[in-house]
Amino acid sequence: MIWPLPALLAWAASWGLFIGLTRADTPVAPALGLAAALGLVLAVTAATPWRRIFVAAGFPLSLAASGWAGSLPAWAWLLPLVLLVLLYPVNSWRDAPMFPTPAGALQGLAGLAPLPEGAKLLDAGCGLGDGLRELRREYPLAQLAGVEWSWPLRIACAWRCRFAHVRRGDLWASDWAQQDLVYLFQRPESMPRAVDKARRELRPGAWLASLEFEAPGVRPTAVLRAPGRKPLWLYRAPLA
Repeated sequence: MIWPLPALLAWAASWGLFIGLTRADTPVAPALGLAAALGLVLAVTAATPWRRIFVAAGFPLSLAASGWAGSLPAWAWLLPLVLLVLLYPVNSWRDAPMFPTPAGALQGLAGLAPLPEGAKLLDAGCGLGDGLRELRREYPLAQLAGVEWSWPLRIACAWRCRFAHVRRGDLWASDWAQQDLVYLFQRPESMPRAVDKARRELRPGAWLASLEFEAPGVRPTAVLRAPGRKPLWLYRAPLA
C-alpha cells in the first residue's frame, strides 16, 4: 500500500479497538494498553524504522490530543512504553531494530550458495520470520532454525514459521559452528561483531549471508544484486 495509507489504517485499527473496548465497559487503562499493543504489532510491518515509529506512536499521540486523555490515570501512559520494552528488550537495542526481510530479497541465493538437502540454516535475529520464509523458498529441503531475543516476536515467528525450529535466545550467544549458512539482517554498527563471530565459529565451506550491509574488512565471495532490491553480501568460511 502507498504510504501513508498503512499508518492511517493502523491508527484507525487502534482507535477502533480502543473505542470498542471502552463501550464494552472495559476499564480505560487496559483498553489503552491493548490498543497501543495493536499499534506496536502493526508497526513491525512498516518498511522503514521511521515509518514504524510513526505507526506505533500515532494512536498514543492522537489520544493525548483528544478529550479522552483527561480520563486516564497518569500511570496508564507507561503502558505503551512497557509494551515496547516487552516487544523489543533493552539489551537488544544495539542490534537491528526489527528490520523485516523484504519479500523476494533472497531470490537467487541458492544459485550463488548451493547447499545439499538437509543443510542447516540459521536466521540470527529472526524477528517475525520474514527471513525464514525467504530462506525456505530458496532451500525448501533445508533444516531451518531461527533465534530471537524478544519473546513476543519469538512466539509470533514460531506461529508463522511452523516449518522451522524457532527459539528464544541471544543471537550472539547462539552456536554457528553446526550451520551451513547463517543469515543476518543487522545494521552497520553490529557487522564487525558478526564478522568476529563468523571467523571464530563458521566451519570451512559454510556461508554468511548479510542483507544490505557489507562485512567490514572482508572480501565477499559473491554479491547478489537486483534492480530495486537490497544487495545480499555472501561470504564463505574461512573469511578472507
